Amino acid sequence: IARQVQARLFPQSLPASRTLDYAGRCMQAREVGGDYFDFLSLGQERLGLVVGDIAGKGIAAALLMANLQANLRSQCATALEQLAGFLRAVNQLFHENTVESAYATLFFAEYDGRQRRLRYANCGHLPGLLLRGDDSVERLDATAFVLGLFPDWECAIGERRLEPGDVLALYTDGITETFDAADQEFGEERLVASLRRHRHQAPEALVAAIVDDVQRFGHREQSDDVTLIVAKCREA
Repeated sequence: IARQVQARLFPQSLPASRTLDYAGRCMQAREVGGDYFDFLSLGQERLGLVVGDIAGKGIAAALLMANLQANLRSQCATALEQLAGFLRAVNQLFHENTVESAYATLFFAEYDGRQRRLRYANCGHLPGLLLRGDDSVERLDATAFVLGLFPDWECAIGERRLEPGDVLALYTDGITETFDAADQEFGEERLVASLRRHRHQAPEALVAAIVDDVQRFGHREQSDDVTLIVAKCREA
């Protein structure tokens, strides 16, 4: 029952975008988990792409994930003009509604389809990967601390312009920390190689191909949630 309830917290539809195709998937290691992804319609042809990872596992992490999702969705109307202020409010609510040790990493990206502009905040999360048309990669590193530990919290906002053919990947450590029989982890380098190898596929197929690469690489039973968002910029 908890798994069915949590499944409804993930996106049930994709907000329209004239210049961005995107898809996401979360494969949970247990019946419920603490990974989170979302697609938020922010108005004025702007789209929110969100990936988060709650500290911990199981029911406790799932409850915190639901709390974070509710905070993001209830406050996202303010993200259009005040992205940093919006995330400060989300942090404050998450801090007030959880125990002192609870925290989450979060990557929040706001894409403006009219200007092909990506603004983002990386709150202690793994770097987003921006694969350019020439196959070069830009790492979108942390711009803030994790959410939930401190009431007084600030974040910087990064910005990139996307060109047709660019591919953005947001993910959790279940991707990069999958291990093979020799105890080698999948890692960022293999993720980048997988992105390059499959980049010409549509986002849904691209997500499936990367997840398949991770699963074929892994030797052990899945021990952590695996979550991935891929977005491809296209001509209007």
